[in-house]
Amino acid sequence: MLRVVVPILLLVVFVYGLIDLIRTDARQTRGISKPAWIVVQIVLPLIGAALWFLIGRPRGSAAASPAAYSHPTSPDDDPEFLRNLELRRRNQAEADRLKKLKDELDAKERELGNGTGQSRGPESGEASGDTPQGTDEVK
Repeated sequence: MLRVVVPILLLVVFVYGLIDLIRTDARQTRGISKPAWIVVQIVLPLIGAALWFLIGRPRGSAAASPAAYSHPTSPDDDPEFLRNLELRRRNQAEADRLKKLKDELDAKERELGNGTGQSRGPESGEASGDTPQGTDEVK
């Protein structure tokens, strides 16, 4: 019975240490780099796992758990991203509204300058050199 339990226990310690190492953020490992810790654990399974738990693992068990990370997992979960998205949408809508108003203003200016400018009365006639009909002016 002891011949079966001890190897299984050693395998469990090795696998748990390797999984804990893989799930730990690379910036939080102590001693050597994360890839070096993986090599140590694979080359020296039991000693590597013991060294990882004693030296390399970050202090506190919450550091290795994924629930401890405070960053969102996707953009639609990130309130900052959603806020920026809403601001960009509003800015784009305002830019589109301003462009539409500017285009309307330009169209009205062209209409006043080209279309009705010739039939406005004496001012346009004097400017073009023609004498308007119905006036007594002599040039």
